[in-house]
Amino acid sequence: MKSNGSRRSYSKIEEKWDVEIPNLLDVQLQSFRNFLQNDVPPEQRKNEGLQEVFTSVFPISDTREMFSLEFVAFAIGDPKYSVEECQERDLTFSAPLKCTLRLRIREVEDGQKRDKEIIEQEVYLGELPLITSKGTFLINGAERVIVSQLHRSPGVFFDEAIHPNGKKLFSARIIPYRGSWVEFSLDVNDIMYVHIDRKRKLPVTILLKALGYTNAKDILDLFYATEAIELGSGRSQKDLALEGRIVAEDVVDTETGEILIETNDDLTVDRIKDLAKAGIKEIKLFKIALQDEADVIRNTLKKDSSTGEEDALSRIYNLLRPGEPPRSETARDILNRLFFNPKRYDLAKVGRYKLNQKLNHEKLL
Repeated sequence: MKSNGSRRSYSKIEEKWDVEIPNLLDVQLQSFRNFLQNDVPPEQRKNEGLQEVFTSVFPISDTREMFSLEFVAFAIGDPKYSVEECQERDLTFSAPLKCTLRLRIREVEDGQKRDKEIIEQEVYLGELPLITSKGTFLINGAERVIVSQLHRSPGVFFDEAIHPNGKKLFSARIIPYRGSWVEFSLDVNDIMYVHIDRKRKLPVTILLKALGYTNAKDILDLFYATEAIELGSGRSQKDLALEGRIVAEDVVDTETGEILIETNDDLTVDRIKDLAKAGIKEIKLFKIALQDEADVIRNTLKKDSSTGEEDALSRIYNLLRPGEPPRSETARDILNRLFFNPKRYDLAKVGRYKLNQKLNHEKLL
């Protein structure tokens, strides 16, 4: 049944409400153009899209770095068949992708490496599917579209769980764009563990020692400031107030060379008296606002039985390469490749941004 009622507008602004419909396919088309940068000269291309793919892979070198293959530029040719011809012949609408590569051959002369020969050549890599004016791709004559796929975004993620005894257990996970996952977790005894690629857990201080923080003092210095305190005889109120403070540096008897009190030990009244008898008048202590903050690192150090950097590297090597005899240099190389080689470990821009946001860092880490 038709209605003859008229529509009346009570709006205060009188204007035409005819909204021009935008080209909804332009997002896909422009995205693909940005990916190729085909209309941009090779030397002016931004490091994104296909250009970034090549620069992230090259250069490729052998283990002795006597040969290296470098990326110079890529070029995309014209398609051999039109869209209509590809549909009729069940072909893929594509264009040839060629890449100019440079091979450097080096030799050692007087202990120095120098270029012996440089060969530059254009190499045909294959056919690259092209997008049509409708935002689709023709693969073997059939139209296909790109579907967005959800994946875990890089960055740092924090989690909280409740133990059956009511204690809160915290964990953190660093997910890179490319590389190994690193997970940190606390147990009920306030000991922090680290998992690399979800392998067997290790005390987190072993990882810190492997990174060059070789002893308890180096590790505790990462988290807490220190202050020098004058000691008395152990009977004054000032000395009594120091009970329970954490020692920040080994105290050594200058005459005998004996270590009277070690880093990470608790200071007691009896120890203050012993230090006074030995003629120690000053001691370095950590400045800690809340005692609970120190328990995690201290408890982890007590759980950690590794003796130094070499031992820590060996344990991480055995974790990642079980069954192989560890060597210090090999273990160090594996750790460097694992976290400090941009080709193997990368948080990408999104991961860096999210990491800085979570940790309240204004500057890039």
